[in-house]
Amino acid sequence: MDVATLRALQAPLKQKYRDEPRAAMVTALAEGRPGDGLTCAVDIWGAKVIAGLHPAVGGDGSKACSADILLDALVACAGVTLNSVATAMGVTLTRAVVRAEGKWDARGTLGVSRETPVGITDIELSFDLETDADGPARAKLIELTERYCVIYQTLRNAPRMGTMLRS
Repeated sequence: MDVATLRALQAPLKQKYRDEPRAAMVTALAEGRPGDGLTCAVDIWGAKVIAGLHPAVGGDGSKACSADILLDALVACAGVTLNSVATAMGVTLTRAVVRAEGKWDARGTLGVSRETPVGITDIELSFDLETDADGPARAKLIELTERYCVIYQTLRNAPRMGTMLRS
């Protein structure tokens, strides 16, 4: 896609959201079904992913780890955003690899140590790029990718969370 096509695609949406800010509010939804063997089946865009325990907390490694799925979402969002930003900037990406690495301490999840946090505490997002962009343009590309990546910003600025028992 080129910059003119991207702008033509997004221009009517941008105008609509300027005129009707409430129209820009989007609800995302995910649903899973806990199953046998400490698993949960999640339909992700037509593919069924079976999540299970990570080997560090008793799993055998045959099922997707929820932490890995979270990092997958970050990589997917950052990759799409990177492509969009590159297109808008007129930058050609010859090759791009986006990688997310998260660190977490299994003692928290297993309740071994109350002082140990539960969950990922450190995430590093990295970009390996081959591009026609010079140093300043490459830095701007990453800066704007961080700024506009929904999952990156969600993780950086934690949303309000709550739970509800429906029945």
